[in-house]
Amino acid sequence: MLTSRTLVRGGLAAGVAVAALGGAFALGANVGDDPSPAPGSSNKPVQRVAKAGDPLGSGDLALVSAGTCDDLLGWYQENTRDMVTAWGWGGGMIYAEGGGPWVNMQRRTFALDNLNSVADAPVAAAAGKALDGSQSSSETGTNVQESGVDEPDVVKTDGKILIRLDGDDLTTYSVAGKTPERLSRLDLPGTHRGDLQPDMLLVGDRVVVFSQQWNQDGPQTTVQTVDLSDPKSPEVVGESRYDASLLSARQYGETVRLVLATDLPQLDFVQPQGKFTQREALKENRKVLAESTIDEWLPAVRDTADGAAGDAAQLVDCSDMSRPEDFTGGGSVSVVGYDPSTPTDRSTTGVATSSQTVYSSTDRLYLATSASFGWRGGCCDVLVDRVAPPGWGGGSPDDGTTQLHAFALDGPTAAYVGSGEVEGTVRDRWSMDAVDGTLRVAAGPSSETGNSNSIVTLKEEDGDLVPLGRVDKLGVNEQIMSVRWFDDLAILVTFRQVDPLYAIDLSDPAHPKEVGSLKIPGYSDYLHPIGKDRILGLGVDADNRGMTRGGQVAVFDLADLRKPRQLGVEKYSTNIEVRAGQDPRQFTWLPDQQTALTVISRYGRAGGMTAWISVLEVAKDGSIDRRNVKGTEGYADVAALRTVPLPDGRVVLVTESSAEFLAL
Repeated sequence: MLTSRTLVRGGLAAGVAVAALGGAFALGANVGDDPSPAPGSSNKPVQRVAKAGDPLGSGDLALVSAGTCDDLLGWYQENTRDMVTAWGWGGGMIYAEGGGPWVNMQRRTFALDNLNSVADAPVAAAAGKALDGSQSSSETGTNVQESGVDEPDVVKTDGKILIRLDGDDLTTYSVAGKTPERLSRLDLPGTHRGDLQPDMLLVGDRVVVFSQQWNQDGPQTTVQTVDLSDPKSPEVVGESRYDASLLSARQYGETVRLVLATDLPQLDFVQPQGKFTQREALKENRKVLAESTIDEWLPAVRDTADGAAGDAAQLVDCSDMSRPEDFTGGGSVSVVGYDPSTPTDRSTTGVATSSQTVYSSTDRLYLATSASFGWRGGCCDVLVDRVAPPGWGGGSPDDGTTQLHAFALDGPTAAYVGSGEVEGTVRDRWSMDAVDGTLRVAAGPSSETGNSNSIVTLKEEDGDLVPLGRVDKLGVNEQIMSVRWFDDLAILVTFRQVDPLYAIDLSDPAHPKEVGSLKIPGYSDYLHPIGKDRILGLGVDADNRGMTRGGQVAVFDLADLRKPRQLGVEKYSTNIEVRAGQDPRQFTWLPDQQTALTVISRYGRAGGMTAWISVLEVAKDGSIDRRNVKGTEGYADVAALRTVPLPDGRVVLVTESSAEFLAL
């Protein structure tokens, strides 16, 4: 048994988090600031003076007040001055992996870093319940990370009406009869001009559609609100355009919450050519930075109602911005909550940091940031084949430390709770889970822990995120492939040559411990509870040398955590991929039938793609009976393939262009 230990930086073993300021995030305005909220924001006028740098809690990692807009602008400029070179941000041109274009660093946005921000491939499966229970899809038919928190998808249902999104077309169906009946088709201009397939949330009789675009001016997120009170005649009733990328969109009852991010601003830098020498270009670019305005650093929003577009307005007022004491990137993260019945009545909160990792439970939201998101003078956070011309500085490596900032959720508001820190890298949102005031984190390697993985626990205490305990040395020299969180248990899968499955006892959060493990070839990159102390693992088969083969699905018995067992296993041919690991929305569990539906796909010799629905019936002894149902062809259509369960037990098979009942 591994003993737990607390790993924190800077002598913070007694507690590294910060307290909330009165349990709320409103920071107050400095003397001389206009206390009214930013246009387009519903934040109430603030009353209290908060000076720049005032801590919002007692811990060493507390976020601090950003102060006035001038204070925040000066802080950005001071901390990014050394990033400016004769070529702009970082200098030089980069060539994106995969034959992409040469891109100037000052034009780099999340388009290169986060092309799957809304439905990123999971490191972990959805947050769990009790081990003896199973998890079904959300009320709108989507397989989600957290029960009670709905996620965007290309198809939604309320049990009677089904809505399908295909590019810029929104189609409604009645699913009350023997076959799905198409009711209407609505054109949504501009939604499919972006880099990602649009998706949506269904909130009562409102559909909220999200689309993202990237251009030379940076990322843009468009949010359209559709009135579905008459499904035969849906109508767009509002549109908002945010000058930011969408990291997360979630639904909590009647509330929609967006987390939007910006990167370094797109300034009018010059390059050492024509009339500028390298030294002159550097001098000019530093002048450009010094003359930048706060509007270039913080995102704006433009609302359209009744066909009339409004003016651009700053999304978050400077008095509602905070920042870390230590610089962690020249971007910003904005948390926006609202009711879709009044989409411009927003509650907004902002943090001056760079982050791409957001996890949300039913009552908490966490931002994770690390040194890799801040400036290090190098190119290590971008996939690059070669760098040219010169001017790219070397930097210190990321030490693998992750800062965590917690917010309490209440309706549309997000109130800052505190901050903490873990030794280890947090790969994405699936690596975090919160239950009963305790945050549990699956962390990768760091300079402190070495080349292994850890489970770390932190607890809210007097406004702080206090480190409680951790289990280290899990999967030495291996990568975390999946995690499943239960009330008092974590199941962790790592992989290099074989698939160690670890059972971690979390019943005492201060003393987590490894209680058992199972080593088998291959790995599961998606785990799903199916009840009776069993989980289903979907992933990849491999031989004993770690050479991967085709996809596989296996049933694991966790009745005795000291000795996890693999029961039934179903293996596919070498060119078949189980897609739940890429997108868990392409998986459905039907508890009454003890049947799983998952999309599998195969690339053809000519480069095309074909997909099937794999119907997997799990017997009492854990064995699996499989049959495949032809799904669709074509890459875009395969990505849009869904199986949507209805309350009456029927399942709708949805492709990019059709909807029909699936014969089970």
